Amino acid sequence: MGNEQIIMGPGIPASKIPITAEIKDLTVTEGLDASKDPDAPVKKSASFSKAGFSKTGSSKEHFLAWDKEYAHLKWGGPASIRSLRAYLAPEAKVLDAGSGNGRYLGELSRHYSAVGVDISLTALGSSCAQLARSGRFAEHLGASIHALPFKSGAFDGILCYGVLQHLFKEEREAAVREFIRLLGCGGLIFFEAFGSEDMRCGGEPSSPFEENTFVRQNGIIYHYFTEEEVRELFCGFEILELENVTKEKTFRGESYVRHMVRGIFRKL
Repeated sequence: MGNEQIIMGPGIPASKIPITAEIKDLTVTEGLDASKDPDAPVKKSASFSKAGFSKTGSSKEHFLAWDKEYAHLKWGGPASIRSLRAYLAPEAKVLDAGSGNGRYLGELSRHYSAVGVDISLTALGSSCAQLARSGRFAEHLGASIHALPFKSGAFDGILCYGVLQHLFKEEREAAVREFIRLLGCGGLIFFEAFGSEDMRCGGEPSSPFEENTFVRQNGIIYHYFTEEEVRELFCGFEILELENVTKEKTFRGESYVRHMVRGIFRKL
């Protein structure tokens, strides 16, 4: 498609807009475990081959892996937005940053003026079709969350679930700076990502190397957060909620821990 991406909205035929940044600036989408068994724990000594990922090549190749990934991922059904509904009034303007195939966007569109943004056109197409089947509509934009074509202060809330865990540190910080710009005063970020105690934390170290950051066979980056990291990342916000959510999971007769870090942050 050259230098163009697709934008799809309610009653609007697919059209094209210029990409706002080169591929080196693009971000990734909502993350899903891409291993053969998504619930399988990762041993610290485990080694993964980097399909399509070269240690000497561009570290940005992890962005490109997502379109291929979404080509075979199945719809997982709608996901809860209970946390948002407790904080945001109906008809608020909400951005789903890394909206993937629309698991949250469908529910968001029932209650809010919602926009989904993702780097994967495959994911956006799937999301748009799924919402249409449900009789719901939301604008879908293929763009980078590092440089979004929205006015400053355009949103009341931003949902960012399972997204920042697939970025390097510099990319995570750039995304959060963009979130700050897009939120109005008092605007909220709803965050969720893998925690460092998760049973899947481990594997082939990323290149460039970063602590608790790994690359899977499909070339996608996985970062596992500590609570301290999350506090530092959102240091410019008021912390309304921040929790470590853990639960036990039995895999092949052994007990393991699933760990997520969740937070709600308000722009000061």
